[in-house]
Amino acid sequence: MIVLASLLSLVLLLITALHVYWGLGGIWPGRDSASCANLVVGFEEVDEMPSPLACFAVAACLLLVTLWPMAVVSAFATPFPPEGLATVAFFIGLVFLGRGILGFTPQWRRLTPRKPFAGLDVKFYSPLCLLLGCGFLFLAVSSFSA
Repeated sequence: MIVLASLLSLVLLLITALHVYWGLGGIWPGRDSASCANLVVGFEEVDEMPSPLACFAVAACLLLVTLWPMAVVSAFATPFPPEGLATVAFFIGLVFLGRGILGFTPQWRRLTPRKPFAGLDVKFYSPLCLLLGCGFLFLAVSSFSA
């Protein structure tokens, strides 16, 4: 389980770092704010990257989620009971699964039609969310049965 928890945390740490980078004004993988938004945001009405505050808020939430798998496998001490950690991991998994599934629906595509986001979402973003969701659910269920 420690390998799975480490992989989940590593992937989420990279995503967290990317949000911090964007909050600091970074524009990769785009050439400017508009092209970056077209690659990673996708909403029709969004013509530039979200505000630094929004990027940092997402990064803060992701940082908590990044630490969660390691807490579930007791990689560090927490004041929370193991059952509570596993329950929260289960719900984090459901959120990621929901986002992953949503990315393949016509409703989501109507909300996020921008190119190239739409293609990247189907190829990479939504499948990554599905994998993260499955990882969290597996970790949670394994912790309940341990």
